Amino acid sequence: SRRYSRAERDLKQARPYGVGAQQFYEKAEVAPKEEDSKKLYIAITSDRGLCGAVHTGVARYIRGELATDPNIKVICVGDKSRAILARLYGKNIEMVANEIGRLPPTFLDAAKLCNAILNLGYEYTDGKIIYNKFKSVVSYQVADIPIFSLKSVESAEKLPVYDSLDSEVIQSYLEFSLASLLFYTMKEGACSEQSSRMTAMDNASKNAGEMIDKLTLTFNRTRQAVITRELIEIISGASALESKD
Repeated sequence: SRRYSRAERDLKQARPYGVGAQQFYEKAEVAPKEEDSKKLYIAITSDRGLCGAVHTGVARYIRGELATDPNIKVICVGDKSRAILARLYGKNIEMVANEIGRLPPTFLDAAKLCNAILNLGYEYTDGKIIYNKFKSVVSYQVADIPIFSLKSVESAEKLPVYDSLDSEVIQSYLEFSLASLLFYTMKEGACSEQSSRMTAMDNASKNAGEMIDKLTLTFNRTRQAVITRELIEIISGASALESKD
């Protein structure tokens, strides 16, 4: 629960990064061009298990999208999403980021990941970050945030609303906003994972307790039955000896 409390506290501080980065795309009405769409999906999971269906939810969402469009490329943040997707969609996985989830995610982690994605050499037009959005201790839901390429942003209808934006400024902002969105979604994912793990462990402890109680009862009943049977045998033997006398 200490880890969960920390994850929730961190998430509150990270939310402005995500909200701020998304608002620019909404206000400028950025949309991908239909003709030559090259999609990139980023799956935010971790390397750690024993936390319910946190990772499977993200992987299931991507699997559904890949079934309709097999050309989507995927970046797996965390080994769990790679393990689920690799069997059927191994050729779609462009990159895997490991060592996620052992420590709380930092902005430096997100910046390194962002740098690796931008230097992949895959020229995507648009895509999504798929992650678990934390709602409460007992609930979270799979959500997605759109991401766009430089060309998509430059051709946005309402971009002129922002003064003096040249290509270099937009490129710099895109890099920063992608890092911000990755940081925010990693924090959301970490908080969802910790709350889910806490619930899963509570359930496991409760189930184990119930199992121990049932086994103890069965053991005691069996022991009672053995004692009773031995007593009956002793009494029967004594009675048989008395009747002989």
